[in-house]
Amino acid sequence: MRTLRKPSGPIKASLAGLAFCCLLFLCAGPGTGLAQTQDFSHLPVKGMVTLIDLGADQCVPCKMMAPILAKLEKEYKDRAVIVVIDVYKHRDQVGRFGIRAIPTQIFYDPSGKEVARHVGFMSEKAIVDQLSRMGVK
Repeated sequence: MRTLRKPSGPIKASLAGLAFCCLLFLCAGPGTGLAQTQDFSHLPVKGMVTLIDLGADQCVPCKMMAPILAKLEKEYKDRAVIVVIDVYKHRDQVGRFGIRAIPTQIFYDPSGKEVARHVGFMSEKAIVDQLSRMGVK
């Protein structure tokens, strides 16, 4: 019987890169072209703390975050902007925001500078904590 060793070095790095690509492909679904029905050119919103969540309808962690983000969007209305972008429908935003895996949450200060970035599921408490650190009450 032969025992396989865990990959290391360049092979391990290649496998990690492949895993990210597969995650993005599996969660984003099949290509739909670059047709866009919504304009995101105003993001991040100047003068407001902005949270942009990039995910997809087919992504399990994204589905888990959807009700959290919808709730926070209502609770933080007029205090912070919370936007969800489906990368399946808006593939051009993947490159614009430098997305490697979904979901990704990007936090911007009122001047439009990126302050924090998180990849993967983010709990309501973690989002609220980050917004609080940015001065949003």
